[in-house]
Amino acid sequence: MRISLGYELEVRGRTREVEQQAFRNVIDQVVLGDQLGFDTAWFVEHHFTRGFSHSSAPDLVLAAISQRTERIRLGLGVVLLPFQSPVRTAERVATLDVLSGGRVEFGTGRGASPLEYQAFQRPFEKSRQIWEDSLEATLAIWEADGQPLTRTNEFFEIPDVSVYPRPVQNPHPRVWVASTSLEGFLAAARHGYNLLAMTMLKGIDDVADDLARYRECLAEHGHDPDSRRVALMIPWYVGPERDRAADAVLWYIRRQVNLVTPPGYHDARHATHRVLGQLAAGMPPEEAMATLREHVMVVVDDVDGSRKAVARIAEAGATDLILQCQVGGLAHALVQDSMRTFMTEVMR
Repeated sequence: MRISLGYELEVRGRTREVEQQAFRNVIDQVVLGDQLGFDTAWFVEHHFTRGFSHSSAPDLVLAAISQRTERIRLGLGVVLLPFQSPVRTAERVATLDVLSGGRVEFGTGRGASPLEYQAFQRPFEKSRQIWEDSLEATLAIWEADGQPLTRTNEFFEIPDVSVYPRPVQNPHPRVWVASTSLEGFLAAARHGYNLLAMTMLKGIDDVADDLARYRECLAEHGHDPDSRRVALMIPWYVGPERDRAADAVLWYIRRQVNLVTPPGYHDARHATHRVLGQLAAGMPPEEAMATLREHVMVVVDDVDGSRKAVARIAEAGATDLILQCQVGGLAHALVQDSMRTFMTEVMR
């Protein structure tokens, strides 16, 4: 199993200094991850979510990281395709691939926040269509290899132009799709895309069922299931300071629910968010953590417990595990210690 790092870039505090230190910390952590042998550093894209995620420009953070690392791959997890022209997506991702010497992993998604769609003036009810059209156009730009391309669409236009630079990886970086729903899993499978997912909403057993359906759908559409990668992103701490880590995880979960999901908004996936929010806010902390840990929605444990969780994740069908070590404002030193312990003891 490939072990990677995942970042929301949470900021637990409101001062400019705390925000700026958070960026310095995560860059130092990825540099350490490069040395420890982590596979990829994944950064999300979110907008307008104070505290929960200040990662509104992940390509810029990864560009900085690319100049301080040598081996670790750089994951855009994910580019919210509906909010910009495919031309800009193709240009910026290719530029990052050039700067990093061909280390980009291209994660894509349509986003889950109606507030983001309102701000970027896109209709939320057409999010899947915009995402699919934008991804097709972005890949077509790279596959054109610098030749002029034309696309006409309700939401963007590419008027017979050549787009540069071209990515180092030919014809383009590996494509991933992020989803929290079976519908999204199957959409990725029909196109043969790799999958980015999480256990935090459904729990490991339900996710395992969905991953089995994903692989069946891959085969039904002529794609080799064994050649596709499935990554699960999970808040994770291994070490002695588990009470502090539990506090950080619960802080993060409350903000994920309250900031990403507006009050009164209803959707099949967001209904699951609400269950998780009630879990975190309505139960005493110890009971909430016990339930979250039981379903491997989070892992806060010792070395032996972490090994068991890794085995359970592998049994569920994951090929990649993305650790959210920096979660909920957990102290930088504890994050680094957890990273070292995981790679030297859990995965030895």
